[in-house]
Amino acid sequence: MAMRTTFVVQTFEVHRKRLRPGARDVAPTESGALKRAEAIAGRMPGAAALRIVADDETGELESVEILGQFGEIPEDFAEQLTGG
Repeated sequence: MAMRTTFVVQTFEVHRKRLRPGARDVAPTESGALKRAEAIAGRMPGAAALRIVADDETGELESVEILGQFGEIPEDFAEQLTGG
């Protein structure tokens, strides 16, 4: 079982006065994801940088960690990631 770490920037947009997830973008490094999320939050309501560890063969998630949050993020975002 080979684990793969992926860094993702999740954007958030306002739709009908509520924050909802927007586009996702893969970043090559942790610092790249953090810098990109911070920059995007200057143009959009908010963004989060995530570290996702998953099995390379099955795609099964091992863990999802929020590295940083910038701007407006839904209150239940962390709970949604963990399935709680």
